[in-house]
Parts: sequence; C-alpha cells; structure tokens
Amino acid sequence: MANEINGINSINGISVENLGKGYEIFISAEHRFGTDAFLLADFSRPRQKDLVCDFCSGCGIVALLMHRNFRPAHIDAVEIQPEAHELLLKTKSRLSLDDLTPLLCDLKDYSAPKELDLITCNPPYKLNGTGEKSHTEAARIARHETLCTIDDVCAAAAKNLKYGGRLCLCNRPERFCDVMVSMRSHGIEPKRVRFVSKDVASAPWLALVEGRKGGKPFMKIEPHLYTQDENGGFSSELKRIYGQE
Repeated sequence: MANEINGINSINGISVENLGKGYEIFISAEHRFGTDAFLLADFSRPRQKDLVCDFCSGCGIVALLMHRNFRPAHIDAVEIQPEAHELLLKTKSRLSLDDLTPLLCDLKDYSAPKELDLITCNPPYKLNGTGEKSHTEAARIARHETLCTIDDVCAAAAKNLKYGGRLCLCNRPERFCDVMVSMRSHGIEPKRVRFVSKDVASAPWLALVEGRKGGKPFMKIEPHLYTQDENGGFSSELKRIYGQE
C-alpha cells in the first residue's frame, strides 16, 4: 500500500487509528492501509440503499470509510487472513456497527445472501513470482497474487452482482490492461476510469476502475487526480478525501 498511515495507542503490535467523525480502526504492523484505500472508497461512492461487499478487505479500511462517508444499507467485508479479520471484528465491536459484517472466507467461495449493488476491491497488485519479495506471509498475500488474481476477483463479482451492479477496484497502471480484459471476460463492462498521480510532472501510480455487470461498451475517462499541490502538500482534492478540508 502507498503512503502508509501510522497508528496510535500501540499495544502488543495492534494500534487504534482515529479516522474522524467518531470512527476508529484497529490496525497492526502487517495489516494496515494507505492512500489507495481512501481513494477507492471515495471513487466507489455507494448509495444509501446499496448492498455492498468489500473483497480483500484486510483490516476493513475501505468498508469502514464507505460506512463513515456514505452509509449504504449493508456492507460485507470478505478477508481470507484470520489476523486481519480479527482486527475488523474488534473495530466492529468498538463502533457497534450492526450493518457491517466481517466474513473470514476466500472470495472465490463467497455467496451473497442477495444480489449486490456494489463490490469494491483493493486487490494484490503484483503477479505471483514478480517484484521484490515481501518479508512475511501476510505481506506476500496482500501484495502478490498468491491466493487470488484479478480474474478471481472479477469472476466472484460477476457471480454476486445484480444486473447493472458495479465493481470498483484499484490497481497499478501496469495492470490496467489485465483489469480491462478480465472485467470484459466476465461480463462486467469497464465504464469509468480515473488515474492518480503525485503531481502534473509524475506518471500515474494508481488506476481506479469501475465496471458494470451487463453494461454496454462506453468508458468515461475522468479528470486526473493529483495528490500533491504545487508546494508539495496535500492537494485540495486529497484533503477533501481525507476529510481535512
């Protein structure tokens, strides 16, 4: 994850991070979050009536940000790593969130009780066997496609989304073609894309993509999102996304 945010109140390797608006989240050294989680939650923008699932939920940051900012009807949070799942259970208990359900399972086995309006996913970015090796098993699972691939994400989304339902995910620009091909192959038409760069002189470091199940071919390329201003601080849009206006 990019730009990792340091936790506070660390006890036995577990920290509590204050997200504002009365929200806090349990994180650990191995299960934390970065800027991409905030960007994905803001890009996805569920409606209040929506039934939502967050795949590869980790400590639950994307699900929690969607709950804080948009209050959809219900959110499932699917995670395969027990330690990360336990962190979200702690967060759920601390905040008394009856409309958020952490689920410990493989996303390939997930079956929603009702067809979903929205699925989000901040998946492992790296192909298995490529890039710098992560030091821990948890990091390898989070960063490399050891347990799930983009194709697995799109197949599971196609199974659980209603017709017209949305899949929103983020990935590195070098995987952009893989995302497009996989979405289409599973009947999810790419409809909206936004690239993220540090500043106007920098190449994109993240791609945000929305696809619709059963959608017709037509894709909107949204204006570029820059995370820094001309002075090297947070851009006005990133401040809004962080809740620091």
